[in-house]
This record gives sequence, structure tokens and C-alpha cells, in this order.
Amino acid sequence: MLNAWLTDTTRTKPVMVDVREPWELERCRIEGAQAMPLSSVPQQLNSLNREADTVMICHHGARSFQAGMFLEQQGFSRIFNLQGGVAAWARDVDPSMATY
Repeated sequence: MLNAWLTDTTRTKPVMVDVREPWELERCRIEGAQAMPLSSVPQQLNSLNREADTVMICHHGARSFQAGMFLEQQGFSRIFNLQGGVAAWARDVDPSMATY
């Protein structure tokens, strides 16, 4: 779904927030994703647009789901979780992406 969204020229691109740790981002990342380690999400909350389509990203989808739930509790209305995280992205969309 995210790949189709990113390549659809008729749709506004989502904000992508990657909640993995810096060492994970050094190994691989989806181009255009904003780095925001999970522990820093509460402190960086105000840097995000509450009305923007926001896709949460992590390794397998659990941390991003947790972060997305937190954002929804803070009034964010358009949160999406990348199912399967970057592991699924590497498997299904970009086989050249490093895995760990």
C-alpha cells in the first residue's frame, strides 16, 4: 500500500516517521522517512502535523503501531502503520534493501 501511495502522482505524499533506533537507520531506511526514535516521540510531538497523513515505520511494525496509538491519543487523526515494517518492505518492495 505505501509503495502504491508513494508512486501515485494524484495523491499527496504522506509524512513518513521511522521510530527505529539510529543504528537501525544506518543499516536501511525508506527514502524520505523522518527519523524519530520511539523514545523521542513524546518530545517531538509538536514537530508533526496532526492533520497530515502520517505513516509510522519500524522494523516489523510493532513499535510503529505503539507510536501511532500514542499519536492518536494525542489528537492525530490520520495515522497509518506500515504493516510488517522495513522487513516486509525489503522483502516485497525493495529486495536491494539491507536486512537485519
